[in-house]
Amino acid sequence: MDQVKIGIIGVGNMGSAHVVSIGQLANAKLTALCDINPEKLKRYDPEKIQLFTDTKTFFKKADVDAVIVATPHYFHVPLAIEALKNKKHVITEKPISVHKALAEELVKAAKKYPKLKLAAMFNQRTLPAHKKIKELIDSGELGEIRRVNWIITDWFRSQAYYDSGDWRASWRGEGGGVLLNQCPHQLDLMQWFFGMPEKVTARVFFGKYHDIEVEDEVSAILEYPDGRTGMFVTSTGEAPGTNRLEIAAERGRLVLENGRLSFIRNEIPMSEFCRTTKSTMSLPDRWNIDIPVNGANPTMHRDIIENFADAILHGAPLYAPATEGINSLELGNAMLLSQLKGAPVSLPLNAGE
Repeated sequence: MDQVKIGIIGVGNMGSAHVVSIGQLANAKLTALCDINPEKLKRYDPEKIQLFTDTKTFFKKADVDAVIVATPHYFHVPLAIEALKNKKHVITEKPISVHKALAEELVKAAKKYPKLKLAAMFNQRTLPAHKKIKELIDSGELGEIRRVNWIITDWFRSQAYYDSGDWRASWRGEGGGVLLNQCPHQLDLMQWFFGMPEKVTARVFFGKYHDIEVEDEVSAILEYPDGRTGMFVTSTGEAPGTNRLEIAAERGRLVLENGRLSFIRNEIPMSEFCRTTKSTMSLPDRWNIDIPVNGANPTMHRDIIENFADAILHGAPLYAPATEGINSLELGNAMLLSQLKGAPVSLPLNAGE
C-alpha cells in the first residue's frame, strides 16, 4: 500500500478544508465522505467518491483505511471509538471531547487497538516558531523556566459567526466557547511546552461580548509542581487582539509575537547572578537574539494528515497523538470548573466532577 484511503465524517468548514488537503498529498487518497446534511455532499462527484448520509452505512460500506472526524464536538469521541472498532485509523478534530470523562473513554478504547493510529488535529504543533520553542525548551537552552504568560486574544469572532449554526456557542451543541473551540490549540501547546500544572485559578466570563451562553473571555493563573507560574488570557471579543507568548527562564526571556521569536539571553543564569552579584539593582550582561523562523505554515492541516498517513504506511511518530488531547481538554475544563466553584482547582481533575 502506497496510499492511505481516507474518509471524512462531517463536511462543514473543516471537513471540506480537509478534502482539499488530502487532494494535495501523495501518500493519501480521499475515497468517502459522510454528512447528515445531503446538501453538503452535492458538490462532490459520486462516481469518484463514495457519499453517505449516515455513519452506520459509512462504517459498513466505505472503502477506507482511515477516518477523519470533523463533526460538532460531542460526536468526536463516539465516532472515533466506532472507527477503532471497525479497525480504522483515526484523526479527530480538536477538541477530542467536551469533558475529561468522555476523553478518558477514548484513551481507554485506544489501548485496545495498539496497532491503529489515533491522531488529533493539533495543527499548530507544525508551525515553525512553535517547533523552535519546543526545541529550545527540550534542549535546555532556556534553563529552568520560572514564569509563562500567554495572551491569546486574536481569536475575534463576530455575532454573525456565532449565529451561523445553532450548535455554536451552546452548552448542548458545542459544550463551551473559546476554551472548547478556538483555544484548544494554545492549551495543547501549553501542555506540550510546559507540562501540566497542579493548580488552576480562573475568572471566566460568559457572553461578555456576544449574545451567547458560553465563555468568551478567560483569565487563568496556573501553578506548576516545580514552582513555575503561568498566566493564560484569551477572548473572542477583542479587536485587534494580541498573540504574545512570554517565557521567563534562568537564561533569559523568550518572546513570540507578531511572527517574531526573540530571546534576550543572560550571560549568567538569573538565580546565580542574584546570589553572587554585589550590585543592588544591576542586571546580568545579556545578548539580544532574533531567532530565525520560517514564518506561517499555510499547510499545517495538510501536514498533520500527511504525517498521519506516513505513520500508517511507515511507522513515523505522530506529530499529535490524540491521547495527549486529554491534557489540553483538562486545562480548559479546570478553568471552567474554577469559575463555577469560585475557587482554585487541583489537577488531575476528578472526571466525574
